[in-house]
Formats: sequence, C-alpha cells, structure tokens
Amino acid sequence: MNQIDELKIGIRTFTHLRNWEQFHSPKNLAMAITGEAGELAAEFQWLTTDDAADIRKLSIKEIELEIADVAIYLIRLCDVLKIDLAEAIDKKLLINEERFPTAKLQP
Repeated sequence: MNQIDELKIGIRTFTHLRNWEQFHSPKNLAMAITGEAGELAAEFQWLTTDDAADIRKLSIKEIELEIADVAIYLIRLCDVLKIDLAEAIDKKLLINEERFPTAKLQP
C-alpha cells in the first residue's frame, strides 16, 4: 500500500468516526477544496512576488496547514469518486508532456 492509499484510509476513517459522510458529496468536497485553496492564497495575498519567494517572510506553519487542508479534501474527493490520485496525476503529466514539449536549450 502506498502513502496516498494510507492517507485515504486515514481520512476515510476520520470522516466515518464523525458521521461526516453525509456532508461529503462530490459537490461539497469540491467546494471545500476551493475554500481551502482560497485560505492558502490568502497567506500570500499582500506579499510582493519577491517576498512570496523568500521563505523567511512566509508563515510556513500556516501555509503548511492550508496545504494539508487542500490535500485532505482532494484525497477525500478522490476516495468518494473512486479515482486513483497517483494514476490521475500520471495520466495528466503524460498529457502535459505532449502539450508542452521541453524547451530547446541554446548551445
């Protein structure tokens, strides 16, 4: 079992023990991802591009928690829809490789 599958089972168990399945429709989970992504974006909202690239000027602990929230809802959505996240990512990377060929480097 890979780490994503372990996380999926942990999230599923957490959800089940709180009787939250009733709230985890695909629509609600997609909306939750959007909300959490907004909270992640808010961590960068008033930073300049340079400040956002400087780890010393970031609230790393808060950013880490918001990233985790997005990931938890994404993994839960994949679980509900029976989508293999790793497989979906692999497929998308292959599509992107065709759409966006590597840059031609100058000698």
